[in-house]
Amino acid sequence: MHAQETTFSKLVQGEQQFQVPLYQRTYSWQRDELRQLWDDVQELVEDRREGRPGSGHFLGSVVLAPERVAAGGMQRWLVVDGQQRMTTLMLAFTALRDHHRDRGEAKKASRINDLILSNAYQDGHDSYRLLPTQADRAAYTACVDSLPKAGGAGNVGAAYRFFVAALAEGAENGGEDWVDAVGSVLGDCLSIVAITAAEGDNVYRIFESINNTGVGLSQSDLLRNYLFMYLPTRGEDVYRKRWLPMQDLLGPAHLELLVWLDLVVGGNSRARQSEIYRDQKKRLEPLSGDEAALEAEIARFALRADRLMRILEPEREGDPGLRAVLERLSRWGGQTHYPPALHLLDLVDEGRTTAAEAADALACMESYLVRRLLAGLSTTGSNRVFMELPRELDKDGSPAEAVRRFLSRPRTGARVWPGDDAVREAVRTRPFYRTGRSNQRFQILRRLEESYGSSEPVDYDKAPLTVEHVLPQRPAQQWFDLLAEEAADGESPEEIHGLLVHTLGNLTLSGENARLSNHPFHRKQELLDSSALRMNQHIAAQERWGRAEILARAGELADRAVRLWPGPLAGVVQADDEWAGWRELREVLLAVPAGTWTSYGELAVLIGTSAIAVGNHMGSTKGLHCAYRVLTSDGRIAGGFRWTDDRHSGDPQDVLREEGVPFDENGRASKAHRLSSADLAVLVGRETPEGPQADGDEAATRFEALLRANQTPEVVEGVLGALGFWEEQGGHRVYGKAAETSCFPTLDAGRPNAPRTLWPIGVYPVSGTAEVVFQHLKRRPPFDDEPLRRALMERFNAIDGIDLAEAKLDLRPAFPLEVFATHGEEVRRVLEWFVHTVAPAGVRRPVDDGDTSVD
Repeated sequence: MHAQETTFSKLVQGEQQFQVPLYQRTYSWQRDELRQLWDDVQELVEDRREGRPGSGHFLGSVVLAPERVAAGGMQRWLVVDGQQRMTTLMLAFTALRDHHRDRGEAKKASRINDLILSNAYQDGHDSYRLLPTQADRAAYTACVDSLPKAGGAGNVGAAYRFFVAALAEGAENGGEDWVDAVGSVLGDCLSIVAITAAEGDNVYRIFESINNTGVGLSQSDLLRNYLFMYLPTRGEDVYRKRWLPMQDLLGPAHLELLVWLDLVVGGNSRARQSEIYRDQKKRLEPLSGDEAALEAEIARFALRADRLMRILEPEREGDPGLRAVLERLSRWGGQTHYPPALHLLDLVDEGRTTAAEAADALACMESYLVRRLLAGLSTTGSNRVFMELPRELDKDGSPAEAVRRFLSRPRTGARVWPGDDAVREAVRTRPFYRTGRSNQRFQILRRLEESYGSSEPVDYDKAPLTVEHVLPQRPAQQWFDLLAEEAADGESPEEIHGLLVHTLGNLTLSGENARLSNHPFHRKQELLDSSALRMNQHIAAQERWGRAEILARAGELADRAVRLWPGPLAGVVQADDEWAGWRELREVLLAVPAGTWTSYGELAVLIGTSAIAVGNHMGSTKGLHCAYRVLTSDGRIAGGFRWTDDRHSGDPQDVLREEGVPFDENGRASKAHRLSSADLAVLVGRETPEGPQADGDEAATRFEALLRANQTPEVVEGVLGALGFWEEQGGHRVYGKAAETSCFPTLDAGRPNAPRTLWPIGVYPVSGTAEVVFQHLKRRPPFDDEPLRRALMERFNAIDGIDLAEAKLDLRPAFPLEVFATHGEEVRRVLEWFVHTVAPAGVRRPVDDGDTSVD
């Protein structure tokens, strides 16, 4: 075997083909892996544009085995290992090629196509520089060949759409020279070690060996070994007194976090967690002959380990004010605040600032995060902003002044700190419930409740509170009748509901979620009035709950928000004054898969405006991608539709048909292919509704009561029969905690040291639907393998009455509960297949003595 470091463009240059063998799994990278790669690419692009010499980024290894030489001299290679990285980069280059095409830059597009993607003088499958497994081939070639189904369902299509959107956003903020820098980074700055096997080597054994090796050394392991190599006389004592206690305190993961934070706080704001050892080694090399200096470095690590633990576990912090803000940031989640927080604790412990000043500085950072979430701004760029903060803390003035001054600098959309007016408007109009993560939404509502200063504070650690919609998500007719009283000309109660239901003014905290349900307001008043929460008592004091009351409460909460989370310095004019919703609209349109459609109303609910406003904006804005996938609420092409980009022409219905959207004889698109606002939220990476959360007799009784109250006896019998059959197969039922108590037939699979939970469907007794949860299954073995999810979809679709659109393979398509009454036996067979598919991994099944065992 031969190993050589190279770049991607050099690896694939020339007339050759890289084939992914059948024993390889399908393409599996999802949004998290794509985002990590893209973040690394963006850092390198920034270095390149600012004239900083970059060292590149090590992407990993690719193991290749030579295959036969094809006619014409083309070399074929089997990709033994590394197909995920290769496929990802090919899709990134495909999106880059299409970006250039859309801008009329044919020469740049052709260069990518001919040098990276294709073998121009070969035919058929030989024309593709990379040839994935058969399961991924159609989706991949659709992207490379720019076919109508490019960017459809599945991981390949999702990766292509991710890069298309990322390039569009980057070009909007950085211009076309930024796009050119992306091309250079992708081709020439991502380092790859190409390992080529000799002819005649057993490639399957190579693959098996690579994927069955033990755990390698971590970055902190490498650093430890390096340090103690240069401590020949002091090493044993230093290890026992310094390193080992620090390692025991932090654990492996947090030790690695510490040595990365040490780099960032030390001034290396571009330190990557994947290259900790390299950067620390470079920093420490001048000390390699000085044992006392290296011991001092380890002692410094140990001091920072204690400070890091005060960030990770704020109850360790002695000062009450500093502890309170550290607790809030900890509950917020993530590591964004870690670098400046660690340096602030350095300053406090060294007597260079006070705990009160440090708390004020952290409160400014909290405000930056909260205001951006309220305004619906992307989290992209926040990590970079906070990694640059430590060096600002050493400047003149207090740390709080330094932080506020730095965060208040005029910036573009990726780094704006929204002002008071922007926050007030967002609170009134934006769908807060679809913004951020659930814990972040909870923390904002918690802080708002605490601002009332109740004499009997709520114990949030004991109280099982959840976010509750006062105006229900699925309201009974009485609610629509109330909203109809406030409807303006041409406005329906359903449209008013969509605009208001997820806004902050309609949300509260409650431990009575299931009891509140979708009851009329007078019933909710009784429960809210007895609540210990002041915000609930305020809601209960209203005579009715419609648009006027929701907007009035939004105004009151907005006033509290701007006081609790102060904004940027007065007089700062931000560089980006476009409404965030229109940027979000462009992002969402690019995320809609080929073969699906959505409506103006669903987009409006997601971004916080009206369907009319969305339609007017789309009709007057040039260059909007995928606008033809937006139809009226009944699935028709909007009257007066016209193309706003140069990629398509002709009848938009014909374009949609080619992508896979069926239309009926009346020109209406299939409802099975329609994307709801919840689907759209998933596609742009927003948190989704929770899955199973609870079990027990009370939840089971509530579910069955809702089922009997809303469905026919035949449906009830069919659903309960299927759930009973599921339990006979070794599964159990778990229930949701929302107002509509859903049921999830669940399996506990895996081994004791690697447990996992799977469920194929969620049953909704009031809505009368069963959702097939591909969105969750795609992250859980064995259904993280795309062909298995397709097999599950095909089995469901073979049942009369079920029509799950292939384009929704990454979402939660639904079918009516009536199917359980008319085709219950077929549904049971699908559920049985699901159990047997998982069983080899270790499903727990009941045994004769009533105990459980693992197969």
